Amino acid sequence: MTRFMPDDWPIPQLDRFNRDFFTSGKLMVQQCVPCGIVQHPPDAACHACRSMDFRSLETNGEGTIYSYIVVHNPPAPALAEAVPYAVALVSLDQHPHVRILGNVLNCEPDEVAIGQRVRAVFEEIIDEDETLLVPQWERV
Repeated sequence: MTRFMPDDWPIPQLDRFNRDFFTSGKLMVQQCVPCGIVQHPPDAACHACRSMDFRSLETNGEGTIYSYIVVHNPPAPALAEAVPYAVALVSLDQHPHVRILGNVLNCEPDEVAIGQRVRAVFEEIIDEDETLLVPQWERV
């Protein structure tokens, strides 16, 4: 799915740490080269050993809903038409300690539950400067 975003719509701000996550079309996490820890969100330093030597690691994009909320009050005026919607914190199958936040698509918010299986889907968002592929979740 593709969306052309209005100027007042909140979109991720890219930097050198999160660019792979928001542009690759794959569910990417950071892996520290010296200690091997896998982390998300992308950061400048390893959460365990403080190294700044990382590689991007592709995951299979599958996981389980660890927690979720249903948004009834839009966090930005541009989202007023979108409420209510569910936002889930998903524990990845391949890296259970890594949890990634995203909207749950293609279902009603009251159909979302802790423990449900989900997979990553990517929403193409065309900004004036760049095309983003934002990970979202879909029940399996």
